Amino acid sequence: MTTGHALLAVGGAFLAAGLIARAGVRIGLPTIPLFMLAGFLFGPNTPGLSLVDSESETGMSMLASLGLVFLLFYLGLEFSLDDLISGGRKLVLAGVGYLVLNIGGGLALGFALGWGTREALVIAGAVGISSSAIVTKLLVEAGRMGNRESRLILGIIVIEDVFLALYLALLQPVLDGADSLGPALLDIAKAFAFLLVLAALARWGGALVSKLLASADDELLTVCFVGLAVLGAAVAEELGVSDAIGAFMVGMVLGGSRVAPRVHKLVLPLRDAFGALFFFIFGMSIDPGAVGTVVLPVLVAVLLTIVLNLAAGAAAARLHSYDRLAGVNIGLTVLTRGEFSLVLAALASTAGLDERIVPFVAGYVLLLAIIGPLAALRSDRLTWLLPARLFPAARATGDRG
Repeated sequence: MTTGHALLAVGGAFLAAGLIARAGVRIGLPTIPLFMLAGFLFGPNTPGLSLVDSESETGMSMLASLGLVFLLFYLGLEFSLDDLISGGRKLVLAGVGYLVLNIGGGLALGFALGWGTREALVIAGAVGISSSAIVTKLLVEAGRMGNRESRLILGIIVIEDVFLALYLALLQPVLDGADSLGPALLDIAKAFAFLLVLAALARWGGALVSKLLASADDELLTVCFVGLAVLGAAVAEELGVSDAIGAFMVGMVLGGSRVAPRVHKLVLPLRDAFGALFFFIFGMSIDPGAVGTVVLPVLVAVLLTIVLNLAAGAAAARLHSYDRLAGVNIGLTVLTRGEFSLVLAALASTAGLDERIVPFVAGYVLLLAIIGPLAALRSDRLTWLLPARLFPAARATGDRG
C-alpha cells in the first residue's frame, strides 16, 4: 500500500465519519452509531464506493488501536474514587443492583443463544454496561445535571467503570483460551497484580506523577501523557491483560495528579478523532450478510435491556426515596450502550469467537443508540412505564410523574 493510498484511506474515513455524524446529530442521534454507520457504508463489505479496502484496513488497524487507547484512557481519567466513596452505601447498592440485573440478564441471554461459554461472557458485558460518554452527554444536553437523580446516575456510571476494569482483567485470559486451570489462574493473577499496582499508584502516587509530568508547556505535557497511555496499554497487552484496561488504569493514575485538569482538556481532541476512527473501522467489519442471522437475538436483547434498566431505575429511586419520574429518568438515561460493548466485540473478533458476535453487538448498539436518547429526552411522557404503586413515599409528597 502506497503512502498516498494510506493517506487517502485515513482522510476519507475521517471525512465520511464526520459528515454522516454531522447529519445525524441534527436529529438528536449520538455520534458513536453514526461513525459505525459510516464505516459500514464505505467499507469493503458493502457495494458501492469503498473508501477502505482490505489492504488499507490492515494498515489502519494501528490507528484504530490508538482510538481504543484514548477512549479508555479518557474513561480512566474521568473515574473518581472520591465520588464513589462520598456516595455512601445507598449508591453502592444501587450500582451493584444495576450490574446484577443487567450482567445477570446478559449472561442468561448469552447462554440461551447457545453460541458458547466465552461468547456468553462477552454478551453479558456488552449487554450489561452502559455508555459513559453517551450518558454524560445526555445529562448535559437535557439540562438535567442539577436533578437530584443525576448524581445517582453518575455514581452508577462510576461503579460500572470499576466493574469494567475487573471484568476486562478476568475476561482476557478466558478469551485467550488457556488450556488448563493452572495457566488461566496464572494469567488472572498477573492481571490483578497489574491492576493493584496501578490502582495503588492512582491512589497514592499523584504527587509522583505530577512531578514526572510537570510542565507549563502543553505540547510537552501532551507528548508525555500520550507516551504513558500507549506504553501502559502495551505493557498490559504483554502481560496478558487487554490494552484497553492498561489505558484505563493509566488514565486513573493521571486522574489523581495535579495535571489532571490540563490532561483532560488536551486529550479530548485525540479521543474524539481517533475514537471516531475506531468506531469507523468497527463498522467496516460488519458483514451485511451476517446481520440477518442475528435480528431476533438483537431485538430480544434490546427488549431485555429496556425491562432490566427500568427495573434497576425503579429500585434505585425507591432506595433513595425518589419519585416515579426519577426512576424512569435513571432507567432510560443509562439505557444506551456504546464504547465498551464495541471494545468487547472487537476483542471477541480478535480471539476468534463466534462470528455472529460482531453483527449482534453492532445491531444492538445501533438500535439502543437510537431508542435510548429519544426515550431519555422524553422521559416525562413515559412515566407510565413504571407503576405508581412502586413509589409510595413519593406519592405522599407529590409525584412529579
